[in-house]
Parts: sequence; C-alpha cells; structure tokens
Amino acid sequence: MTFVKTHDIAELDESLIGRQVVVGGWIEDLRKLGKMSFITLRDVSGISQVIVKGELNDNLGEINRQSVASIRGILQETKARDFAFEIKAEEIHVLGKAIHPLPVDPIGRLESNIDTRLNHRALDMRNQKTASIFKLRHHVLQSLRRTLVDKKFLEITTPKIIGSASEGGADLFSLDYFGKTAYLAQSPQLYKEQMTMGLERVFEISNFYRAENSHTGRHLTEFTSVDIEAAFMDYEDVMNVLESLILTVYQDISKCTVEQKAIGHEILVPAAPFEQVTYTQCIEELQKEGEQVKFGDDLLDSHLRIVGKNHPGFYFLTDWPIKLKPFYIREKDEDSTLSRSFDLQYGFLELCSGGTRLHNPAMLRERLEAQGLDPAQFADHLKTFDWGMPPHSGWGMGLDRLMTVLTGIDNVREVVLYPRDPDRLRP
Repeated sequence: MTFVKTHDIAELDESLIGRQVVVGGWIEDLRKLGKMSFITLRDVSGISQVIVKGELNDNLGEINRQSVASIRGILQETKARDFAFEIKAEEIHVLGKAIHPLPVDPIGRLESNIDTRLNHRALDMRNQKTASIFKLRHHVLQSLRRTLVDKKFLEITTPKIIGSASEGGADLFSLDYFGKTAYLAQSPQLYKEQMTMGLERVFEISNFYRAENSHTGRHLTEFTSVDIEAAFMDYEDVMNVLESLILTVYQDISKCTVEQKAIGHEILVPAAPFEQVTYTQCIEELQKEGEQVKFGDDLLDSHLRIVGKNHPGFYFLTDWPIKLKPFYIREKDEDSTLSRSFDLQYGFLELCSGGTRLHNPAMLRERLEAQGLDPAQFADHLKTFDWGMPPHSGWGMGLDRLMTVLTGIDNVREVVLYPRDPDRLRP
C-alpha cells in the first residue's frame, strides 16, 4: 500500500474541520468501548485522538500499542478535554506491528533504568522527555551555527584519522592504517589553527575521541565538540564570542516551552557578563578552605567543587600557569609564568577551554621540547608557521556537557543518542 500523509498532527487546525486528512504515526493508546474505539495517535509533531465507529470498529481487530498506522478520516470538533480536534476514522492501516510486551515503555508508565533505555534507544525516542532532549539539542546546534556565521566564522571539517597526536596527549585511540599507526583525533586543534592563515575565522562542530578510562556522568570516549579559531583575536576577544554564543543559545532555547515542559525543567537566560575568576584567586579560596594547594598545582575535581560553590552558574577561570597548559598556548607578556588562557565553568563543571596561541615557530619548537615532545612529530604543523601565521586565538567546548547544564540533567549519556564510554560500544 502506498501511504502519503497529508498533514503532520501539529498542522491540524480548525480551518480543516469537515475535511478529509491522512495522518500517520504510532498508536500510543487504544481503548475499545463497545461499538466505539478511541485511538491516541502520535507523530513527531504532536498527538491526536481518533474515533473509530461502525463497521470499521467491528473489523478493527487487535492492534498492539506502539504499532505504526496510517489513518484517513474527517477532522471534527471534540468534547475531549485534552484535544482541540479529533479525527473520525474512515480507513486504518497498520504499517508496522509492534511486539507485546515491549522491552521499555515509551510512555514512561513503567520506568526503565538508563542502561535498558540505551540498549533500546530507538524505542526510547518515543518517550516524550527523551525526544524533547534531542529536539532541544537540534535547536542548540542551529543556534550555534547561526550565531557563528553571523559573526563571520566559516564552518570547516577537519580529519578524524590523523598521523600524530594532535595535542601531544596520551589519551588517543590508535589503529592500523594500511600498515601505519594512525590515531582518532581528540580535537581539531592543529588543523583549525592552520586554517586561520587563509580563512581567518573558522569553526567546527564534530565528534572527537578520547581514550580516557573514566566512569563518571560527564565523560565520554566519543563526544561532540564545538571549536572556533580566529585570526587577529586575543583570548579576551574569543571569550566574548563564547559568552555571546551561550547567551544566544539560552535566549533561543528559552522559547521552546513544549520541550521544557516535557523534560520538567525551565530554561532561564543567565545573567551577564559572566564573572571572571583568576587561577590565583582560586588557589587563595581553596587555601582559606584548608586545602593543601599552592600556585602551579592543577585543580582537581574536589577543588573545582569547592570553587563552584563560591561561584555558581557560568564563570570564566582565567590566567592559568603556563606549565599546566598545552604547548600551543601563549604566555602573558607581563608575567611569563601565566598563560593567556581560560576555562568556561558552570559551577564545578568545565565546559570549555581556550586561549591565545603561539604563532612564532621558534617559540613553538622551544615549548614542544620543554614539554618533552618531539618537534619532528609536528613537522607538518610547524612548517605552516613559516608561511606567515597571523596571531590567533580559539576555544573548544563540549556540546554534550552544555546540554546537561541547559536541560538540568546530571548524566551526559542522557543527552547523547548512542553514547560511547569504556563500558559501552553497542548498540
């Protein structure tokens, strides 16, 4: 049978009353009351009530809930409290039968744990809370792209199979590449820096990979990163871009009232400007709390939880010691022990890291050697700096973590379609 929908359910309105419509979706509920049946039909856009009477009802037979059906009928007014209209069915076709019982209840009347839902993710997407999370994620991505394009950034796509460690880190997945050792990219860092030579302002939204054996609610081995790099900008300039981006996302998503209701979380635009807290200030705050830390120590998760209590919401953590930062970060002119760098925090949670980059090739080689890295491993990257590299700055932000903050959800796996972590490789 050829089936063509004439309308999404959300498109049904009073102008169509008395007219024939064809809708399609999955049967969320079915109640048989003698000579009449009531079907609740849902599609991605909304939900509608369908009335089945007469011979059609007599021949309806058994239809399992969650089966996919097409329904042709007349749109009419209804007395039902939960619906503005209803469809009086003239023809019903089951297009895809659902088994009974299903492994998870998409309506949510019977709760399943997150692992069970992830194992049946496609079916879980019929749960309106789950679906709303990913509708919001879609709108966040559209907002990010629109705002960056408005700020004259060009979208690029960098390789995910690379020949050397992009940041000199150890947390990479290696693979055999036709007899050579290759790696899955943990960031687009070196490529996006190179692109500032000719394109000046670039951004990428893509998946990257980190072989961290971390078992927390905020770590994944495959994650989505939002990255920018901009020529002729300092780290304070790209901090302003980031703050503007976050505020615009919140402003756009705060209008998604249906999805907010479904997830049970109100999205409020944060206050601006974001507070700026220096690394030195953090050390002083921690020492006042009795923590045994000194300048130059990295901030542990336990430290950031203390700092986060003092600074709830969004704030920039700036001016880190240069020795704690990657080789490509530039030091401050007035104090070479400090870097032109920042992290964007939400309480204890790190969302983004960025800074001004070194663009002097000689200084880059010195920094690589100082960090115990072999400049020869970065030859392809370093040679581009001999061709006239502009000063540039940038950052990388974890989209998945931003989504947890935006939706008020603790576990990053809830906001990723098919999350990958040390324990999960399927489905």
